[in-house]
Amino acid sequence: MDDLKTTLPLGLQTRGRGALENAMGRFEGQTRSAIADGWHPPDPKMLRTQTRREVARSAISYNRSPDLPFDRAINPYRGCEHGCIYCYARPSHAYLNLSPGLDFETRLIARPGLGAVLDRELRPKSYRVAVMALGTNTDPYQPIEAQFGVMREILCVLQAFRHPVAITTKGSLIEADLDILADLAAQGLLRVGISVTTLDPDLSRRMEPRAPAPARRLQIIERLARAGIPVRAMIAPVIPGLTDHEIEPLLAAAQSAGATAASYIPLRLPREVSPLFQDWLAQHAPDRAAKVMSRLRHMQGGQDYDPSFGTRMRGQGAWADLLAQRFRITIARLGLAVKLPPLRCDLFAPPPGTGDQLTLF
Repeated sequence: MDDLKTTLPLGLQTRGRGALENAMGRFEGQTRSAIADGWHPPDPKMLRTQTRREVARSAISYNRSPDLPFDRAINPYRGCEHGCIYCYARPSHAYLNLSPGLDFETRLIARPGLGAVLDRELRPKSYRVAVMALGTNTDPYQPIEAQFGVMREILCVLQAFRHPVAITTKGSLIEADLDILADLAAQGLLRVGISVTTLDPDLSRRMEPRAPAPARRLQIIERLARAGIPVRAMIAPVIPGLTDHEIEPLLAAAQSAGATAASYIPLRLPREVSPLFQDWLAQHAPDRAAKVMSRLRHMQGGQDYDPSFGTRMRGQGAWADLLAQRFRITIARLGLAVKLPPLRCDLFAPPPGTGDQLTLF
């Protein structure tokens, strides 16, 4: 067997996963390889998802990126079982001494109790309210939310504080929180972005194996919109040479489902994501692999990924300009906005805490 720098036992089945290997993270000082030595026969079992709990010391993480429309976020989970091969968050698993490959989608970390930590962080008088982003790294409504309910913990706190929140997801479990979400939306405190990448169910199953199918995501948009929740369709990532031809039909389908705004982001392949994605291309779309990478590098200044602020979210060059032009023309024709209305920050008020003296009036 070739050296794949893997920690997986030989023969372990990985059907239904996005990554094809489990290359060690960039901070590891050693690599391990599975080699058939004759003593241990291949393990025919399926690779199962493992989840461990983390006792969080803080809930809110802050950023100063000029490319992002928010400066604070909360991540209920680390890793993501959806297994999207293109996920830009995969390299974050290396900080946990885990692989950005199969570990990212099978060795997850849940953060139950995060609601109480958030409650504590929102109470100081020095706190200045701004939109809280959820789902910026890994999906807050991935399958393990059904077991741990961390997202609902967080929403209950934000609802009590009347704190503005923006959610990004492709998970159908968001529908379980419609009661809270509808209340937040009615107060002008919520907007939701639903990520849609393709209308092709077969491509979606191979590219994002444990995420809801395209038709199901459009149904999520419809149900959120029907509940009065402002929804933006996020066409992300747009993969040149593979999914870019779907921009117009994707936007039309999202608008028909009830989305009132839309955005797009071309494919980004930071750090370990590039070799993982290229391996996936060779396996699942070998006839398009050269075309995809050629166009992507043209948009990224000749590299697999250009992290420069100002261009990393849009790319540059002729292909990037053509993509932007097609997007602008289509949303104008469909009547879709680029941005949803701003959320209210003036309603923020900490609720009484345990032991607080209540007023008579």
